[in-house]
Amino acid sequence: MSNKTRGIINPLSIQPYFNETAIDVLNKRYLSKDEEGNVIESPSDMLLRVAYNIAQAEGNYEKKNKKRQITKRTKQFYEMMAKLEFLPNSPTLMNAGKELQMLSACFVLPIEDSMDSIFQTIKDTALIHKSGGGTGFSFSNLRPSNDLVKSTSGISSGPLSFMEVFDKATDVVKQGGTRRGASMAILRIDHPDIMDFIKVKSDLNKLTNFNLSIAITDVFMEAVKNDTDYDIINPRNNEVVSQYNARKVFKQIVKQAWLSGEPGMVFIDEINRMNPTNHHSKIEATNPCGEIPLEPYNSCNLGSINVSKFLDGNNEIDYERLGEVVDLGVNFLDNVIDMNNYPLKIIEDTTKLYRKIGLGIMGFADMLMKMEIPYSSKKAIEIADTLMDFINRRAYLYSIELGNKRGVYPAYNEDLIDEFSIPLHKPCRNAVRTTIAPTGTISILAGCSSGIEPIFSLAFVRNIMDDDEFFEVNPVFNEISKINGFYDAYIIRQLAKDGTVKHIDGIPDEHKLYMESAHDITPESHVKMQSTFQKHIDNSISKTINFSKDATEDDVRDAYLMAYEMKCKGITIYRDGCRKNQVLNIGESSDEKEKVVEKRIKKNRPKILNGSTIQLETGCGKIYITINEDEDGNVFEVFNSIGKAGGCSACQSESIGKLISLAFRSGQSPESIIKQLIGISCHRPFGFGDNTILSCSDAIAKALKKYIELKNGIEIEIEKKETSGGNCPECGGSVVFESGCQTCHSCGWSACS
Repeated sequence: MSNKTRGIINPLSIQPYFNETAIDVLNKRYLSKDEEGNVIESPSDMLLRVAYNIAQAEGNYEKKNKKRQITKRTKQFYEMMAKLEFLPNSPTLMNAGKELQMLSACFVLPIEDSMDSIFQTIKDTALIHKSGGGTGFSFSNLRPSNDLVKSTSGISSGPLSFMEVFDKATDVVKQGGTRRGASMAILRIDHPDIMDFIKVKSDLNKLTNFNLSIAITDVFMEAVKNDTDYDIINPRNNEVVSQYNARKVFKQIVKQAWLSGEPGMVFIDEINRMNPTNHHSKIEATNPCGEIPLEPYNSCNLGSINVSKFLDGNNEIDYERLGEVVDLGVNFLDNVIDMNNYPLKIIEDTTKLYRKIGLGIMGFADMLMKMEIPYSSKKAIEIADTLMDFINRRAYLYSIELGNKRGVYPAYNEDLIDEFSIPLHKPCRNAVRTTIAPTGTISILAGCSSGIEPIFSLAFVRNIMDDDEFFEVNPVFNEISKINGFYDAYIIRQLAKDGTVKHIDGIPDEHKLYMESAHDITPESHVKMQSTFQKHIDNSISKTINFSKDATEDDVRDAYLMAYEMKCKGITIYRDGCRKNQVLNIGESSDEKEKVVEKRIKKNRPKILNGSTIQLETGCGKIYITINEDEDGNVFEVFNSIGKAGGCSACQSESIGKLISLAFRSGQSPESIIKQLIGISCHRPFGFGDNTILSCSDAIAKALKKYIELKNGIEIEIEKKETSGGNCPECGGSVVFESGCQTCHSCGWSACS
């Protein structure tokens, strides 16, 4: 505890309870360390550091009772965090009260159609990523590929080429010693390069640091509905240059999302329709997870209420205490805007012009399970409707109160706000107040379910050291099962394996009814829940619509159409298994599979061999894979080069190459080698989604696969290795997709925090 906070509050009076996983996460990421990397603050010290720092903003508005007000708010902020009722986004927990003092999670930056603008934005992006923030961009203003460039009498390379420049710049910043920054790339549906954008992630090496979304317009959706063409517009001069059939384009979007989970959709007209400051500046982009649509140079300041903490003894929602925490949460986040150390002056000015905050919730699925209500039930929808309506209105009323004391947000213009189309927008402190953010890491700290997502699994395995397994059980299930006498080691093991209670003997049917996990929720129920919350949220929602691996393209199409009709502001889908290597077909029948002979004769190496070298990015750097053929056109040997000679990665890659070469010279088929290596994961994967390189072994297999497919013109059938979504770069555990993010429930790593 610092001298500044000593005497303000005794943290021992309210000690936060963090479970074992949360303590691990805190030690790795949040607690202050000395120059040698030793942890030098306790969890309660961290919360007090944050509470005291954010409370300092009270002094800007309470001149007479400045010290008393700061002390009061410090105690209130500390208490709600120590009780795990509310937690701010990770940058605030990490940086408040420290030298960096950068408290925002994400930013939206503009990109205009000039080299000056493009490279200024790249520079600004590097500064943001260096300080730990994420970025969102719309590339819609850039002229299409092969368009006229008057200044050079040449042709433009188009937005996709510049996305690659941004992508490489992100890698450079990461290599400079910081966490790779996440980014969102958005392109309008009426841009001439839209078809290339839709399919860009089909290439494993493209835009590995980006999530992709399409800005969908009402005009396009009407054309889809009516099966008509829509205009394609060159942003350089706003002229119509072509017309595409809307249903064909929509079908391609659906197909690509079914294959890889991307691109997502943002319904840009609905976003601007409900934006109270659309008279001041139009929104073109969102932060990397889709939940905060922002003007250029604006930032998001987020915090989440753990609603599972607000049930009384009868398992009814305690709205009195919830209301108090909503007020404090709005106050806290408004203070964050003042206390933030922004990476750019223009970002500070824009943020303070609108004073947008994002107060959301987490622990919703846990709350439903405590109330014995199925997530997919009508009753759950009713509770979501009532709960979020209360939070949204309470946040609005408190923002009005703050506006009376501190002044309304400067961009407010009463004459230009239509309260019939945009309710709850009388003069207030904050242009928008509520959102549902991805709470992957902070929900692990709070020991609750993420955002408004269903519980991913009621139990899962943490791998500790060698072969030790530790089963981590959802705390609500843990309590209910013990109270009702059906807690059993076999049940826990089955839950960790299956992810659902449906087929597990020993759990009474009356408890199975409400113990739903992500595997049990239909896409329709996901969309209905998202739509219900969206009615009472100023910003948007970070949520993943989960599909089973046998879902069809029609299922994805129906979810997209349903989300639009139900006034969602965006949608992200994930089909189980879609981001792994897909099952491909080379037409072999079962009796044509290779026969294994007892002894194989190793061929001698000819003096001259021809081949190709493929470059891929791995978590350890660039790997160069050289594949040589013999005189008959058969793959004969493989050489791999990565890093400096003598390094661990280099020697392992060399060894793998020698063993592969021996296998080829002994008559093994490339398919059998690929099958053994593909999907092997290490602790340092590279890239996102279908582009992920899981390890050096995986890179070698994918290079071989690509080489053979290009050579023969047919795709290779490789049996999928079932994993939930890759492996965590920190602990090697399984990564799941929820709230639009990759998240590891084992150690707390999240791609969005």
